[in-house]
Amino acid sequence: MVLLRRVIGDALRARRQGQHRTLREVSTAANVSLGYLSEIERGQKEPSSELLAAICDALGARLSELLREVSDTVALAEQLPGVLMPVQDDPAAAGSVRKATGRGVRQVTTDGAVAVSVRQDSPLKATLRSSRVRPSDRDVVCAA
Repeated sequence: MVLLRRVIGDALRARRQGQHRTLREVSTAANVSLGYLSEIERGQKEPSSELLAAICDALGARLSELLREVSDTVALAEQLPGVLMPVQDDPAAAGSVRKATGRGVRQVTTDGAVAVSVRQDSPLKATLRSSRVRPSDRDVVCAA
């Protein structure tokens, strides 16, 4: 099962880091404590809709954009069979869709436009991260 608060946190962190901004800058602009924003980004706290809107505003993003990104990530996780199952360290198990990237971590790509990595921390805890593949990287991903 995908934890919504972790996907939201990952999406917020990716946007903040993409802007090369610190937690302090965003927390000040959103009027939320630095520690609480950090907990949200790490998926430890689930923000209210009002707080999420304030953080999005501080990042210059629309709430609908963030929620669409989160929705796409969750939908992708639901469509890929076994994406949240523990990864075996068997190199023969890696196919054209799934590629082992380390112990307990696997990368899944669908059409070359979205890359998803799943880290299985324990049988009941997984971290799902998604990113859009840049056009220059798309050829490398599709060729693998």
